[in-house]
Amino acid sequence: MDEFLKTCLIVCPLVFLAGFVDSVAGGGGIISLPAYLMAGLPAHLAAGTNKVVNSCGTLTATVKYFRNGKVRLRPAVVAALGALAGAAGGAQLASMISEAALETIMLIALPCVAVFLVMRRDFGRDDAPAVEVGARREVVVSALIGLGIGCYDGLLGPGTGTFMILCFTAFLSMDLLTASGCSKAANLASNVSSAAVWILHGSVLWKLAAPAVACNILGAVLGSRYAIRGGSRKIRGMMFVVLGLLFLKMLYELVT
Repeated sequence: MDEFLKTCLIVCPLVFLAGFVDSVAGGGGIISLPAYLMAGLPAHLAAGTNKVVNSCGTLTATVKYFRNGKVRLRPAVVAALGALAGAAGGAQLASMISEAALETIMLIALPCVAVFLVMRRDFGRDDAPAVEVGARREVVVSALIGLGIGCYDGLLGPGTGTFMILCFTAFLSMDLLTASGCSKAANLASNVSSAAVWILHGSVLWKLAAPAVACNILGAVLGSRYAIRGGSRKIRGMMFVVLGLLFLKMLYELVT
C-alpha cells in the first residue's frame, strides 16, 4: 500500500473524531496531535499541520454556533483578543516552567473539576435561572479568561477549549451551549495565530493537511449540530470524556 495512503488512513479518521469532540466540548487536540505522531510525522511537522487543520475545524464550528445564535459577541471577541496576548505570554513562560511540573498540577486539578461537575448537576444547564452580568464585568472577566487560558494554551495546550467553557459558565453564568460557542471564537484566535507561525516556518505538510482539513471540518459540522440539538446535557457528557482523556494523557507522560 502507498505510504501516503497509509498515513491518511491513520490520520483522517482520528482528525474527524477530534473535530467532532472539539466542536462539542473542546479538547480535540488530545486526539488529533497524537494521530500525526502515530503516522510517523516529525514533531514540528505534526504540530504545524495539526494547528492549520484545527484552525479550519474551529472556524467551521464557530460559524455554526454563531449562525444558531449561540455566540455572545462581546465576551467572545474580548476573550479572543485576550487569548492572543495570553498565548504569546505563555510561550515565553514555557522556557521557565517545566512541563512536568505543570502536568503534575493539572493531574491534581482535573479530578477536582470532574468532582465539581458531578456534584453540581445544575452547572451550565439550559434551564438554569439567568443571571444578569454588567457590561464592565463581562469585558473584564472575558479578558481574564482569554489571557489566563490563552497563557495555558501557550504553555501546554491540551484541553484549552474545555477550560474556556468551564470559565465562561462559572464566571459569566452562561449555559454550556453558549459557553461552548464563545470558547470556539476565542480558541480560534489562538489557533490561527499559532498556525501562522508554523506556516511561516514551513512546518506544514500541505499534502496531508488537505484531506485532514476536509475530515476535521466534517467532524466539526456534525459535532456542532450534535451539541446545538442536544443542548448543555450533551456538552456536559462530552466534557467528562475530554477531562478523562486529558488526565490519562498527562498521567502517561509523567510515568513514561
